[in-house]
Amino acid sequence: MYTEVLCLGKQKKPEGPIVRARTPRAQNREVLATVETLLGANHLRVRCLDGTVRTARIPGRMKKRIWIRENDVVIIVPWEFQNEKADVIWRYTAPQVDWLRRHGYLS
Repeated sequence: MYTEVLCLGKQKKPEGPIVRARTPRAQNREVLATVETLLGANHLRVRCLDGTVRTARIPGRMKKRIWIRENDVVIIVPWEFQNEKADVIWRYTAPQVDWLRRHGYLS
């Protein structure tokens, strides 16, 4: 007797209209940035909205869960002791970037 096995695999979440997106918190030193290049070994070169180009690091808790590509918009936290380096804490999806542009967070 032959039985058919249905394999659904990973399903994408529907990307509907975004009502709200997470914004950077100034009291936590968070800054919006755009990924310029991928440097390898979980490091990125990002251009921040404060005009600084920094080397950012993807922490281990995000490494395999969230994939970051060039031109993605992210939130970073600069290091306290070395301002030219930072950690990535959030990546925005395309509808969230549109929401940020509409509400004046991005130009």
